[in-house]
Amino acid sequence: MCSMCETSPIPLPTWMRRALFATAAMNVVGAAAFVPAARSVRALAGFPADAPPLYLMTIAALVLVFGLGYLWAAVANRAERLFIGVAAAGKLSFFGLLVWFSAAGALPLRAVLTGAGDLVFGVMFLVWLFGRT
Repeated sequence: MCSMCETSPIPLPTWMRRALFATAAMNVVGAAAFVPAARSVRALAGFPADAPPLYLMTIAALVLVFGLGYLWAAVANRAERLFIGVAAAGKLSFFGLLVWFSAAGALPLRAVLTGAGDLVFGVMFLVWLFGRT
């Protein structure tokens, strides 16, 4: 069976466990920034300050759920490849959207800089996924 097809949880190297703890914290803070009352935090980060509360809470909930997933994997010291793959895709997609909208003039450059952590963690997740033999 190929290592990419493995479905059971895989023990984590120390660097990956630390990355999961760090991104869990980043996601919890990020989720708080998307609650409707955090308008000034979003503006400071370069994200649109105003949006319908349902959209903001949906983003906050998704970011928090993934953050709790990262925390769970880090505490358990094991991760599912599918979860890490989806996490990498999500983090890299989010960063890509920030770059796209910044290049189109819809977001300031500081939004891209705010999301740079997602690029770093997305790449780290890919390294873990594809670095396994």
